Amino acid sequence: MTVEAKKETLGFQAEVKQLLHLMIHSLYSNKEIFLRELISNASDASDKLHFLSLSHPDIMEGEGDLKIRLECDKDKKTITLTDNGIGMNREDVISHLGTIAKSGTAEFLRNLTGDQKKDSRLIGQFGVGFYSAFVVAKEVEVFTRKAGEPAENGVHWVSQGEGEFSIAQVNRPQRGTTIVLHLRDGEEEFADGWRLRSIVKKYSDHISLPIEMLKEDFRSDEEKEKEPQAPEFEVVNKATALWTRSRNEITDDEYKEFYKHISHDFEEPASWSHNRVEGKQEYTSLLYVPKRAPFDLYHREAPRGLKLYVQRVFIMDDAEQFLPLYLRFIKGVLDSSDLPLNVSREILQSNQTVENMKSALTKRALDMLSKLAGEEESYKAFWKQFGQVLKEGPAEDYSNREKILGLLRFASTQSGTAEQVVSLDQYIERMKEGQDKIYYITAENHNAAANSPHLEIFRKKGVEVLLMSDRVDEWMMGQIFDYKGKSFINIAKGDLDLGSIETEEEKKQQEEVEKSSEDLVKRLKAALESRVSEVKVSHRLTDSPACLVVGAYDMGAQMRQIMEAAGQKLPDSKPTLEINPSHPLMERLTAEVQDDRFSDLASVVFDQAALSEGRVLDDPAAYVKRINALLLETLR
Repeated sequence: MTVEAKKETLGFQAEVKQLLHLMIHSLYSNKEIFLRELISNASDASDKLHFLSLSHPDIMEGEGDLKIRLECDKDKKTITLTDNGIGMNREDVISHLGTIAKSGTAEFLRNLTGDQKKDSRLIGQFGVGFYSAFVVAKEVEVFTRKAGEPAENGVHWVSQGEGEFSIAQVNRPQRGTTIVLHLRDGEEEFADGWRLRSIVKKYSDHISLPIEMLKEDFRSDEEKEKEPQAPEFEVVNKATALWTRSRNEITDDEYKEFYKHISHDFEEPASWSHNRVEGKQEYTSLLYVPKRAPFDLYHREAPRGLKLYVQRVFIMDDAEQFLPLYLRFIKGVLDSSDLPLNVSREILQSNQTVENMKSALTKRALDMLSKLAGEEESYKAFWKQFGQVLKEGPAEDYSNREKILGLLRFASTQSGTAEQVVSLDQYIERMKEGQDKIYYITAENHNAAANSPHLEIFRKKGVEVLLMSDRVDEWMMGQIFDYKGKSFINIAKGDLDLGSIETEEEKKQQEEVEKSSEDLVKRLKAALESRVSEVKVSHRLTDSPACLVVGAYDMGAQMRQIMEAAGQKLPDSKPTLEINPSHPLMERLTAEVQDDRFSDLASVVFDQAALSEGRVLDDPAAYVKRINALLLETLR
């Protein structure tokens, strides 16, 4: 190869500089994974070429046997990895090796802590495999040419991982990519054939392409000199697609390493499910649940889905048509015998076979999560990572609604913490005698929910209430109405029906209180006419003077804030003020004869009720002025 004059030195994207520094200093305890990452990338490049060759056979350039070749040189302290896959042109090299065009980059960088152990986990979540080469290499060279392009369009890329790289045009007769690692001082152990073989066996045995290395010659130097032999390469991995093998033949370690290969995650999966379907439809699926959420989980444009193969031929990454959006964190492989080899994303979107497979795979994924839910600590860790995404499920997937609801977890008044650990089944088991409803409350945050005055009657009677403070909660609860015959009731909306939890004597006492408080209710309604739709005597309250209640079918305060923040114009909606006549403040209001003073006190009561549930006051300055006036009177 002769390097031409067109040589440029360019700077890495700022994010790449940070990542390179982080990787070099954080992955010292697991350096050997660099080879796994480079082999995975080479495998992906070959898969992409194979797929393109289905419609463009000429792109193979007469060389149809795809493989990966691994060599090392102890004297030069180099490792060379070559694939004959799709290759790259100049634009591809700059795009793939000089920048990180990935949603969530900024969020990833914000999460860096400076703690090397923690940060190495973050790298795995982000998935930047190629750059792991710099953990062991002081300099990396890449020679590459894109399949189908002329030999003179080869590219030579060089970098020492310190902020810049050079790129030049070269003549490269063969397609594909060659990566040369010039090892750092102290990393010579990797320039050893036996060491590289052991790493391949450990991490990349499942790769379906043959990985070749020079056959070891154990003869003495004298014998080699006396009878020289031509270099002979041998395959050092099983070279069989893991998902095509029987489950009984595959070890847990092999499953875990295959997950890391397809996901570029450094951590092991939380769970997996391997299944072969035969009969009317034939396909094999291998699904994984990750331990950690990727940084782009909530970026709608982020790629998602399964790796799709048809008759063991790679078709596409991120085939999103086979799982619903709320299961977008599931990783895995799908190999179908019922789809055509030239299948496209457009065909997938309107294919009945795909719909049938999606339905079956969704059920399998949910069964996998149900099994994981039986391991309390494992599921608790899963829920912290993916709980909010799973909460999108009941609205999106009606046919599996009950199964999804069984997987949800919530905080509650009985759990006593903000941790979401209570299932609906546990809630139903703990229901009070005579209770036939599932009570819940939504709020801006957990403290607002846990300290809401709406809970007072439930605490008094020992009735558990689910506390919901995730942004998705109110929207989710607007889509579901019951679970296993028990209806959901938002205790901060509409008239509160306690059913048989409330005794006849209590109902009678309530009626008497309502009758004796009619004058106070009328005066409050007149004073707050512009701010409330109704004033009522409450049977929710035992300690607080008042609370605000929205209509049964009105949007709650949390949802209104979300919609308004998104720029949505919402219709005016006035809450109902419910009062506790036995509270000293209400007794003081009842005795107040001055209308102006009554009006000021009524406004203070309303504003306090709004603040107690996390609402934003319409006129905070007026509230402060009234409070100051009351304080001055008290201090006189």
